[in-house]
Amino acid sequence: MKHRPMIVSYILLIWFAISFITNLIGPLMPIAIQDFKLSLTMAGFMPFSFFLAYGLISIPGGILIEVRGTRFTLFAAFALNFIGALAIAVMPGYVSVVAGLFVIGLGMALLQVVINPLMRVAAGEQHFAFFSVMAQLVFGLASFLSPLAFRFYMQRPGVEGQPLAWLTFYWFFSAAFVLLALLNYKLPLPAVALKDDERAGSREAYRSLLRRADVRLYFLAIVAYVGTEQSLANWMSQFLHSYHGMSATEQGAIAVSRFWGLMSLGCLVGLGLLKLLDSKLVLAIFSTLAIGCLGLALFGPANISLLAFPAAGFFLSVMFSVIFSLGLNSVSQHHGAFSGILCSGILGGAVVPLLIGVVADYWGLRLGLSLVFIPLLYILSVSAWARPLVRNQTLYSAKQRSAKNTSASNTPASP
Repeated sequence: MKHRPMIVSYILLIWFAISFITNLIGPLMPIAIQDFKLSLTMAGFMPFSFFLAYGLISIPGGILIEVRGTRFTLFAAFALNFIGALAIAVMPGYVSVVAGLFVIGLGMALLQVVINPLMRVAAGEQHFAFFSVMAQLVFGLASFLSPLAFRFYMQRPGVEGQPLAWLTFYWFFSAAFVLLALLNYKLPLPAVALKDDERAGSREAYRSLLRRADVRLYFLAIVAYVGTEQSLANWMSQFLHSYHGMSATEQGAIAVSRFWGLMSLGCLVGLGLLKLLDSKLVLAIFSTLAIGCLGLALFGPANISLLAFPAAGFFLSVMFSVIFSLGLNSVSQHHGAFSGILCSGILGGAVVPLLIGVVADYWGLRLGLSLVFIPLLYILSVSAWARPLVRNQTLYSAKQRSAKNTSASNTPASP
């Protein structure tokens, strides 16, 4: 493909934008609480509105790609993102922020649905795995940089302490979405023919899957994972401020940045471990260690809490991909429809942080964040009850298979 490097770079730029904008919510939460004089329940509606949109649009987004194509879907996504960001920038207020985040969430979900098949076609199937990993690294880099950019801007002379100073980010986001939409218009994007595992699936496929108990359990596992991830990312800065007197724009923002940075590092370590160990064992080990980190973060002294929150990100890193692969490997058909069901589990990022805010208003944020032990224990249980039809291949299993094949080939044929 003549313009492959340009188109792949464009897709990676979209991944960067998705991550940077999404992960600004965490460090922004304590500042928004101060600026709008919010209760913790009201603050919880910020991530709730954003991730509710993700849960609602994942399956319809796949249908839109099939009906109208990738370029139209990208335009629709950028339009929604622009409207949401501009609404926050032009009409600063709690209601407009919640509504704007919901609209941005709709656009972000559409983008995530469309750019994976677009990357497969643009990069070529033989390079798809490599560029998929690169996209995750770009996503992780943006997650790491977003809170640092927030910290840098909010501590500038003349900005620090000024109410609503963070609205500047949403003016920049509005301009960025216009630029991305123009590039979408100018670039020679390839036509995308969705593969079976990328299609939304028929109504009967969804009915067939949802009748299965294991499908519903895997859906809840994704809800549990995203709820855990977003609860820690969005509430840790407020926790450090409330219980240890740390600055939301200094130590809080750094903690959120390290959380995402260590999550990216954990992904790389997890890739190596999955070549050595069964994925269920890796999930059990990482879940147990994440539970330990959460306990230290919530009940340890300030210096331990400041380290334990980011460390939890390292151990959360492999959970989404392992749960997703265990789920898909547990069914023999309708993988596209099952992927849509699992992706809808992203609404866990809406429900769990909101529940934490409600509990925190009555009994404190420490008890509120203690709710996160429940989804982590559920994720740990997946390692016990998951029964995939196909297990991940490890170096040991590959050697065993090679030895069996060698033994079979050396066995003399019976007379």
